[in-house]
Amino acid sequence: MKLKQRRKLVTYLNILDQPIRFNPFVFSRTFLLWALLGLIGGIIAGLYWIVLEFLTTKIAFFEGWLVIPIMAICGLLAGLIIYFIGDPGEIHLIVNNIRFNKGKLDPKNNPSMILSSLLCVASGGSLGPEAPLVQVTGSTGTWLGKIFRLKGEELRSLSIAGMASGFTALFGAPLGGSLFSLEILHHKHAVEYYKAIIPALVASSFSYVIFALILQLGLGATWELKSYEYAGLFDFGLAVLFGMVATFVGWGFIYCVKFFKIVFEKKTLPIYMKTLIGGILLGVISYYFPLTRYFGHHEINELLESNLTLTLLLGILIFKILAISITVTSGWRGGFIIPLFFVGTTLGLIIHQIFPETNVTLAIISCMAAINACVTRTPMSTTILLASLTGFSYFIPILFASLTGYFLAPRIPFIGSQGESEKA
Repeated sequence: MKLKQRRKLVTYLNILDQPIRFNPFVFSRTFLLWALLGLIGGIIAGLYWIVLEFLTTKIAFFEGWLVIPIMAICGLLAGLIIYFIGDPGEIHLIVNNIRFNKGKLDPKNNPSMILSSLLCVASGGSLGPEAPLVQVTGSTGTWLGKIFRLKGEELRSLSIAGMASGFTALFGAPLGGSLFSLEILHHKHAVEYYKAIIPALVASSFSYVIFALILQLGLGATWELKSYEYAGLFDFGLAVLFGMVATFVGWGFIYCVKFFKIVFEKKTLPIYMKTLIGGILLGVISYYFPLTRYFGHHEINELLESNLTLTLLLGILIFKILAISITVTSGWRGGFIIPLFFVGTTLGLIIHQIFPETNVTLAIISCMAAINACVTRTPMSTTILLASLTGFSYFIPILFASLTGYFLAPRIPFIGSQGESEKA
């Protein structure tokens, strides 16, 4: 950068550092920074989604037994990208960097994360795009904070706001996305970085507007559950009961992931060999249970509209859990929140098949809430997200189920960096 350009930049930054004179409002220049971050986050999320939809459409052309070689090839390519460009890490690394690295998320691994996750998600891996978007937009917040010379909690808050903007764009819930970006960082049952809530809300709101404009989205539920009518206080007890069943399944998922982690780490292999093996296994599962392919965004509605037998639902439940576990542990990149919602939907349908007198919508929403809260330990944001995604207007049953999943979760968290110990 030339000397004259540097002087201009320093001058502009000094102007931004100065307080607004005679300003009677809470509004300040920092609002513009949060809004700018949200706009950038929305553009990133919109472009990512467009490319993802394009790749998914092209790869979905391969059906039947061809799904096995195509997922194996995509797994190999994703592994080669990670091997040669760099390992972008997983969600626990994001949590650790926010907590122990002064809130700095390094953008240098973004190319690897974007390219590898696009291949993994588009080819049918059981992980969604939420984790890649959170990492990319969060690191964008760090980058923007450094440009404007932010330090300490201000820089951390901007990184968290960036995370919220990416998460919100995908889920279409600014409040839920903002709370999730804080809650996923919780420590000892407490939300630590509450000062970041307003920056996160502002960035999320702007991000969602831009994302909706790019993709021409409207307002409304993503998943079409049957209408629910409140039947009395007994429904709260049922929500807790369904939540307990879903939490038990959540424990099974966690230990399934631990098992496959031991299997994949037993012998030292290059990352591209692990992703190749993972792709073959995922392809075989997808061949026999096509609904387990992909992360569940569209498949949840397909599941709700289908009249599947109890045996088939049980098979989908078991093999979806296996598919998510293999995807997570074999080096494929993505997030597991929407896949867990798919598992919760399947479990709710199973409960309704066994006990037809139960309200199917209450069973599904309770299972979705509890299993996600059990694994991610985010009961508040899970409640708000599900209310937005399903159009379920009764918050309290969802909250009861979410809290059930949270308090009955394993003492050692699934996301290791949420534990009480310091950075490993």
